[in-house]
Amino acid sequence: MSTPLSLIDFCTRYPDETVGQAMQRSVAFAQKAESLDYLRIWYSEHHNMTSIVSSVPSVLISHIGAQTEKIRLGAGGVMLPNHSPYVIAEQFGMLAELYPDRIDLGLGRAPGTDQQTLGRALRRDPRSAENFPQDVLELQAWLSNESPLPGVVAVPGFNTNVPLYILGSSMFGASLAAKLGLPYAFASHFAPQQLEQATAYYRENYEPSERYPEPYCIAAVNVIASDTEEDADRQQHTVHRERVRSMIGRRGAPLSEQQLDAHMHSIQGRQIIDMLRYTAKGTGENIQDYLTWFKSLAQADELMISLQAASHEEALRGMEILAAHRP
Repeated sequence: MSTPLSLIDFCTRYPDETVGQAMQRSVAFAQKAESLDYLRIWYSEHHNMTSIVSSVPSVLISHIGAQTEKIRLGAGGVMLPNHSPYVIAEQFGMLAELYPDRIDLGLGRAPGTDQQTLGRALRRDPRSAENFPQDVLELQAWLSNESPLPGVVAVPGFNTNVPLYILGSSMFGASLAAKLGLPYAFASHFAPQQLEQATAYYRENYEPSERYPEPYCIAAVNVIASDTEEDADRQQHTVHRERVRSMIGRRGAPLSEQQLDAHMHSIQGRQIIDMLRYTAKGTGENIQDYLTWFKSLAQADELMISLQAASHEEALRGMEILAAHRP
């Protein structure tokens, strides 16, 4: 039996592209994924990032849900400390009513932005993250048939029981997901350091819940798939340069090619590239072998794929190659 494969779509905006065009590409991306029988696509909450326009996952999910038929859609994730659990219950309860049995809700405790945006634009207290475990339980209650506050009901939301997933890149998320008896998704596509430790802890310490008697672990991994090894190498070179460019040049003037060359070999540049440590690269057979190994390493039930490519067209081709070479 093949491993369930899902996708992350950051709704990336390329240079000289409008936000609307980026969103149109996300629709085409989802329709292609659906035709190739991928299980789900998740969208992540980010703020003040000019190249990522999925700042409100619920709105994007609603738009894409209307133009697809069966693929599961979800947040990967909503940064819960930025929001009232009640409001998130209403938003995702509405999505669950619009698109029955298709909606997931992944929850993170990071802000998804810089501190100035968090404090002054979003008007949130950084200490709100300390309440994440309680907020998860409250959200779970709003989505159940037992309101946590007498006389108040989330409408829509009540009794929709939208599936919750704890997202993480450290031991905190693994511990919380195990304690609450919820599925766990590890962000190893950009935070690889504690993957093995976290997923092992989650499985070994899992406390069964009524809905999830067994642990369920999703591990994220990057994929650069092409028809030739040489082209995959070319795409990886471009992906690495653009990742360093976007992270180092985020708050200053755009980097020139000469400046970028220097940063690629700096300590900071190498650290940024190491964030992509778990990357399957090459032809379909190479990808299949790598993902089989990675699934075992991560003790994963499902793989969440971040398709890395030099262009949208190459990402779609990578999606096709991966679909034909499932681990």
